[in-house]
Amino acid sequence: MSRDGKIAVVLGTRPEIIKMAEIVRLLGERVMLIHTGQHWDHMMSGHFMEQLGLPAPAVSLQVGGTTRALQIAETLAGLEQAFARNTPVAVMVQGDTNTVVGGALAANARSIPLIHVEAGLRSFDRAMPEEHNRIVTDHLADLCLAPTQVSYDLLRSEGIAEGRIAMTGNTIVGTVERALHTGADAARAITTRLNLTERDYIVATIHRPENTDDPTQLAAILQGLGTVAASCPVIFPIHPRTRSRIAEFGLESSTSSLTMVEPLGYDEFVALCAGAALAISDSGGIQEEASVWKRPVVVLRRSTERPEVQGTFARLCTTPDELVSIVAPLLADRNAIIRRLEATPSPYGDSHAALRCVQATLELIEG
Repeated sequence: MSRDGKIAVVLGTRPEIIKMAEIVRLLGERVMLIHTGQHWDHMMSGHFMEQLGLPAPAVSLQVGGTTRALQIAETLAGLEQAFARNTPVAVMVQGDTNTVVGGALAANARSIPLIHVEAGLRSFDRAMPEEHNRIVTDHLADLCLAPTQVSYDLLRSEGIAEGRIAMTGNTIVGTVERALHTGADAARAITTRLNLTERDYIVATIHRPENTDDPTQLAAILQGLGTVAASCPVIFPIHPRTRSRIAEFGLESSTSSLTMVEPLGYDEFVALCAGAALAISDSGGIQEEASVWKRPVVVLRRSTERPEVQGTFARLCTTPDELVSIVAPLLADRNAIIRRLEATPSPYGDSHAALRCVQATLELIEG
């Protein structure tokens, strides 16, 4: 295998950009950066790439705004053309999005070695599209980079050979640690503008289809957040999908007690959450990030693929009706809880996961 060929890093969404930024920087000139456009909003993707200092993509696709099947199909078709023009020595994908499974299928179709960053996560919820994406990708991958022992063991239990797995930790740890320093001033400006004091506000994010595409579910979530906001301000950086659904379902009045803000830069968002009493979210990444910024997160989802933080940093809230009863004791005992979390190590390792990912990748393609 060539030591000089390009490694295609395929990204499509905000979480992928965040978690792969340090890997891209470490690989340097060896990277062929490809952006599928699964998140097509500038604040969700383009702004983040600029803020994180990533190079302009060598290839840009436009697969956003369609159905899951079309996103995967268009990603596969676009990557097939890109790889035919310039065949990389390896393809790297991260996580469980439609971009990831499209990238995995494209690499497999052209017999290009596939590396899956953050492999081995399982929710055991077949209703979750991401579960199918991550399973397919893991079983196609030549190298599964597992963030924890739990994910490593799950891969082995599914018959994936030990030689195809490396345990690296999670790249999010180093990314959050840097953001806590670089975003502090910007977060302070936001809290000053909104007249907030540390530990006296909540940050909420909602974006998953299971929560936003059903008007009854979304209305119940907004009602629950509104009830919480009566006792503690709720800052709500609103995802484009959520904003669109609120308008489509006529739920604007349900947001009146929430402090709505535009999507924030990553550094600002991290620093804002680090000063909050807690977060409420359906994000997978925020469950991990909370273990670094040391605040509890209430997870508004049917299931989670991150058992490592359950019962410590995360509390699963499977229905909106439970939201107030879960949040209330966290708020009442916030100082003691935060002290306990500050003394609890993140289960996702140290700040050197990106370096381990790069080292394992280079061993695969140069070995």
